[in-house]
Amino acid sequence: MSLESSAVAAPSTTANPADLLAEHEAAASLSIAVQTLRNWRWKGEGPRFVKVGKRAVRYRRADLAAFVEAGTSGKVA
Repeated sequence: MSLESSAVAAPSTTANPADLLAEHEAAASLSIAVQTLRNWRWKGEGPRFVKVGKRAVRYRRADLAAFVEAGTSGKVA
């Protein structure tokens, strides 16, 4: 059995650092102010986030997309 055939695929829950956005990048992608993200976090609202260490806050691209999709109503205003 070769090493290649015995390799196990990485779990899908493995965090890819390239998929993590800093606060200002996440705010820019949603076209909102950084302070809005901070307010949402404080209130327990808004997109899911990840704490890296004690202070650094990051957002996964997939979580931002899910947040936007959850707010999509399908109705034309």
